[in-house]
Amino acid sequence: MTPRAVLEPMKHLVFLPAASLALVLSGCETPDLAGARVGTDKPSVVVKPVCQVSKLGLARSGETFSGITSWYSVRTNGGTRTASGEKFADHGDTAAHRHLPFGTMIEVTNLANDESVILRVNDRGPYTKGRVLDVSIGAAKKLGFDKRGLTTCRVEVLRPAAAMPTGPGASETEGGE
Repeated sequence: MTPRAVLEPMKHLVFLPAASLALVLSGCETPDLAGARVGTDKPSVVVKPVCQVSKLGLARSGETFSGITSWYSVRTNGGTRTASGEKFADHGDTAAHRHLPFGTMIEVTNLANDESVILRVNDRGPYTKGRVLDVSIGAAKKLGFDKRGLTTCRVEVLRPAAAMPTGPGASETEGGE
């Protein structure tokens, strides 16, 4: 028996794990090498952000707060209109906050499971002491706390990317808030 005759049936054993590995790696995040400088010791590699914030034309403002978050629905809202006048939708990506202006975009992260969702403030509340945010029941499902009703979340205010300050002193907040 020649060595080729022995190895020929085994080539499928090598192909299968290699193909499996290729399939697994094809779903992974890859670095964007478009900005890499050629001919330098340390290439400049820009990794694409995992979240959707930049895709939506938004940037993190650095303003964050955390606390107890609850969900509400048409049934618990006492009607179908929000304080902004919009029709309330159970499965909309919306939230109620006491002071943030209507239309403010926020990223809400459930601290119990690290699930995040980007929401728009279109209502006032919550009116229960100790709570910092009400989210639609649809958002609560995405955040994974619709069965419990309450969870602790971190909320980060997002701003339009074009409106974010740049340059010296950009990290200072204006207005003393």
